[in-house]
Amino acid sequence: MGYVATKGGETAIREAARVLEYLRARAGGTPVAVEAIRDQLHLLTGRVISEGGLYDPDLAALALKQSAGDTLEAAFYLRAFRSTRARLGVTEAHDGNGMRLIRRISSAFKEIPGGQMLGPTPDYLHRLFRFEHLAEGGDALRTISREWLASLPDADLPDSFPKVVDALRAEGLLPPAPQNNEAAFDITRDPLVFPVNRSAALATMSRAETGSMLGIAYSNMRGYGDIHPTVAELRVGYVPLMLPHPITGEPIEAGEVLVTECEVVAMYSATQGDAAGRPVFSLGYGACFGHNEVKAISMAILDRALQKGIGEGNGKRPDNPSEDPEFVLLHIDGVDSMGFCTHYKMPHYVTFQSDMDRLRSTREKSGGKQ
Repeated sequence: MGYVATKGGETAIREAARVLEYLRARAGGTPVAVEAIRDQLHLLTGRVISEGGLYDPDLAALALKQSAGDTLEAAFYLRAFRSTRARLGVTEAHDGNGMRLIRRISSAFKEIPGGQMLGPTPDYLHRLFRFEHLAEGGDALRTISREWLASLPDADLPDSFPKVVDALRAEGLLPPAPQNNEAAFDITRDPLVFPVNRSAALATMSRAETGSMLGIAYSNMRGYGDIHPTVAELRVGYVPLMLPHPITGEPIEAGEVLVTECEVVAMYSATQGDAAGRPVFSLGYGACFGHNEVKAISMAILDRALQKGIGEGNGKRPDNPSEDPEFVLLHIDGVDSMGFCTHYKMPHYVTFQSDMDRLRSTREKSGGKQ
């Protein structure tokens, strides 16, 4: 492609930014506080945290305010800011066993060890407007909080819950947990070079755009692929962030991050088995920052689908896009996709002028023939 450098026009660019600010401020009223976006639109903030790859709810809320609610732009702000920060350390791999749960369900079993925990979810509500929210004020929010806290039972929840997949493994219905001592692939420093390992695929999907993940996973669910899984367990909760002590090197808890984790079980695999060679179920895994169940489930489905494309294939390219690692991993990043899409707004005078010259020349040579 040929590009023309944009010269001049600084005044126009500044005025365009001023118009954008005017559209935000034209109605007057009370500005939306960053804290209100963070707390009242927590699902939206969590999505931006996940796609931006930086766990900072305050900055995610600021990015949403600054981008007028554009989630892709907001994720871009987070990534740009993260790239300016120094890396102070690297943690060991975390898992969800020590998660402080706020939600935990399984569609594989009616009863699970520790019990089902519905937690905060709109899954069982009618999608009807609550028009009282149109005139909602601060007093209404305080009343909701006060009444809910007063209704809590006097019961202590356990610090952790057993995992459903551990029970399946104990019965021999799942392969043993993989033992991998290799360092996790760092997608912020190393480019994807295919074929990629599972660590790189999972890291890419954990930072991917929710809608892109859902679209490709949905194609697999509808028949462009054959992964029709069951949710063994879906967890939402706070995972302790363990960092090495700067002096002793011992892991210490430095805080916690809100994470959504999903493990799906698919039909048994003919190429994986137990020690006796008997078939076992296969497993797909998904995890992301924030409360984003659609993304975690989609990620788990695609993780299993990509295992089929890599592990069970015969060296040929998979028939279905959802099972092709290159197709999936190169088309689910929202910031990359947005950047390539919006670059068409930049000057393309040279290339289009060349296209017009070729078309005019072809029309002249054709002599008006149809």
